[in-house]
Amino acid sequence: MPDHPDLAELLHAAVTAVGGSERPGQVQMAQAVARAVEREEHLLVQAGTGTGKSLAYLVPAVAHAMATGKPVVVATATLALQAQIVDRDLPRVAEALRPLLGRRPTYALVKGRSNYVCRHKVVGGFPEDDEDALLAVGAVDADRSRLGAEVVRLREWAEVTESGDRDELVPGVGQRAWRQVSVTAQECLGSRCPVVAECFVEQSREVAREVDVIVTNHAFMAIDAFEGRYLLPDHDLLVVDEAHELTDRITSTVTDELTTSSVSVAARRAGKGEAAGRLADTTDLVADTLEDLPEGRLTRLPERLVQTLQLVRDSARAALSEIKPDKGAEVDGSTQLALAAVEEVHDVAERVLEERELDVVWLSKDPRRGPVLRVAPMSVAMAVREKIFAERTVVLTSATIELGGSFDAVAGTLGLRGTGSPAWTGLDVGSPFDYPQQAIAYVAAHLPAPGRDGAAPVVFDEIEALVRASGGRTLGLFSSRRAAEAAAEQMRERLSDTGIRVLCQGDDQTPTLVREFAGDASTCLFGTMSLWQGVDVPGPACQLVIIDRIPFPRPDDPLSSARSEAISRTGGNGFMSVSATHAALRLAQGAGRLVRRGEDRGVVAFLDPRMMTARYASFLQRSLPPFWPTTDRDLVLGALRRLDETAGEVVPVAAPTARGLGGASAAGPVAVDVPVARSPRTAVTGGHAWSTAQDEELRDGLEAGITVEELAEHLELAPDLVTARINQLGLSRAG
Repeated sequence: MPDHPDLAELLHAAVTAVGGSERPGQVQMAQAVARAVEREEHLLVQAGTGTGKSLAYLVPAVAHAMATGKPVVVATATLALQAQIVDRDLPRVAEALRPLLGRRPTYALVKGRSNYVCRHKVVGGFPEDDEDALLAVGAVDADRSRLGAEVVRLREWAEVTESGDRDELVPGVGQRAWRQVSVTAQECLGSRCPVVAECFVEQSREVAREVDVIVTNHAFMAIDAFEGRYLLPDHDLLVVDEAHELTDRITSTVTDELTTSSVSVAARRAGKGEAAGRLADTTDLVADTLEDLPEGRLTRLPERLVQTLQLVRDSARAALSEIKPDKGAEVDGSTQLALAAVEEVHDVAERVLEERELDVVWLSKDPRRGPVLRVAPMSVAMAVREKIFAERTVVLTSATIELGGSFDAVAGTLGLRGTGSPAWTGLDVGSPFDYPQQAIAYVAAHLPAPGRDGAAPVVFDEIEALVRASGGRTLGLFSSRRAAEAAAEQMRERLSDTGIRVLCQGDDQTPTLVREFAGDASTCLFGTMSLWQGVDVPGPACQLVIIDRIPFPRPDDPLSSARSEAISRTGGNGFMSVSATHAALRLAQGAGRLVRRGEDRGVVAFLDPRMMTARYASFLQRSLPPFWPTTDRDLVLGALRRLDETAGEVVPVAAPTARGLGGASAAGPVAVDVPVARSPRTAVTGGHAWSTAQDEELRDGLEAGITVEELAEHLELAPDLVTARINQLGLSRAG
């Protein structure tokens, strides 16, 4: 094996393998990561779009893992980035570094249990979900409903998938259908499960114990650290990508909720015993109590709520004693579901009653679920400091981690400021893009400030003019689902004479909508928060990003208001620390959707004049990429028309790849000559398992010049399934 290859040599090999060229910011970041590991000091890196930050941390991380024999953990916020790292970056990096490191670096994808099919549940080892009872619907008549059809397809797919990973299924299914084939960590039988040897989760974690790089998500990493489950192997380097999301993702994992339905389901699953009956008797009381509470934050617990929660807690505790099996007794699926449901109700009721110092309690009214009582910590900063930064070196990176020209805002939410905070370094490596030449930041200063009653007609006039000028090619980012839907409805009517199509979040699954948007220049996509980040549509399909208003948190948001009040009480500026920081982060993420590569050109249009006039405007502006600023409407419309007239071909977004055990691409390492999958179980597109014989027919047919449509007809499959498999195998299509 070569003696400790130079970092520059390793990075050069990796960049060459992905067909790129080294950039100063990428080299600077890779060197900083290596120094942080050597000094055991935490690092915050802002790396703008186009830097190639994933290679900048993967290369030194792989080198460290192979030198020490300890794995490195990489955690991301979005599934899209997870897929990019596992399906595209790591396979190429591994192949490129093999000759320099003496062996091929290994990697695996690890997720939470509910992301995988449970084999025991599929074969009837658990009772049907009381709330939905979808298995019966699907089994009797797959055409009766979309849900029934989804369940049937899920069960068929579960028989052929090798990974069991939900993300492999394209198109996906809704959460209610997925619940029929998956279990939570609390519901799992663990080592007592009769099919534990075939468990997708256990197999994926077994693979992960032996690899150099483990890729996971923020939530799984947080559960591992906060709950002490030790789901991840011992590691001394953690890389957190999309680090601007870490605080919110961790907060979500430690947020609990109680509903009438959760109490009812727990009581039903607990059976017919006396204590279970008492728990069931509290259901109506919970419904009445929650229904009478005002929506919003509860700064003190009303006496009636306290009494109701005490009854729920005590009844649940008694029910647990009643259903808990004797020591050494075998636990079946039904009992485990009951234990999990009752424990959850007990623990949430007890937590709310404890009124912990940092906990915030609030009630929200869900149209489908009714009143929901929630409890979450106001801040996770000290917990993050203790649980995540204490035992390892942590590298945090994002394109938007420096706000208003400083790392302090994000660092504070992560426990990296104040007395006793660990040592860390902040570094901004910039971006290779020439933002002032590539993009315009347009503020529609003539529009009225946004109000609470929805957009004024003049705002829709502005959107229409912008979209017409750009010929479609528009990503619309809105502050609420209602605003996005209203704009989509208006534009569909106003643009009916143009051939421009308007998609809206909720019309289909978001990844499907993004692929449709990326594949057609005359298509627009309007949506809310999940489109503000993680959407990567390079090229002329997206030449206009519209942001309807500054995305402040809602004034009645319980966590934001609690944080703001706490800061104000200590003499700080609660608005700037919480609301303005939140808005700056979202604006930077949203504006970052426009320029994804060096050739991209376009306009980010802010329809909120406060971007120019408010006292906090300069803070928000400093958080954005340095686009060329203007308020000249005619100039912007002219620029968009010229861009539309001279635009090249769009760059389609690839569909998710099928994966094998451990998360590796089912089609094998990314290479010029992609090998055929090992078995039908590793080659799945849209729920269809491909055999070796069918793959050979594809190869022979394409070599003979047969079209995709003719092959699809011959194989009796949908053309999109055939196309997906051709792409997996890296084959060339006939015309």
